[in-house]
Amino acid sequence: MKITEKEVRYVAGLANLRLSDEEIARLRQDLDGILEHMDKLNEIDTSGVEPMAQVLFEGGDTLRPDVPHEPLGSHSALANAPQPGNGYFKVPKVIER
Repeated sequence: MKITEKEVRYVAGLANLRLSDEEIARLRQDLDGILEHMDKLNEIDTSGVEPMAQVLFEGGDTLRPDVPHEPLGSHSALANAPQPGNGYFKVPKVIER
């Protein structure tokens, strides 16, 4: 295994996640599989491949045209909010330490 249980617990702590021992073990396997896959990708010879900034498909630009629109506005944006505030969204506190 490339990743240790201690490293998984450290990353989970950074993400403010409380994981059970079973979840830690499963996450360790998943992350190890990802790292193994990255090792396989690193074995591929890409010396003759030109770096790309953006992937475009054959036939030209496949993105939609960039057409300006009127902004939504706060009244419309807050119309369906469960707790609209004074021009903003009210949300419950989610971070507790």
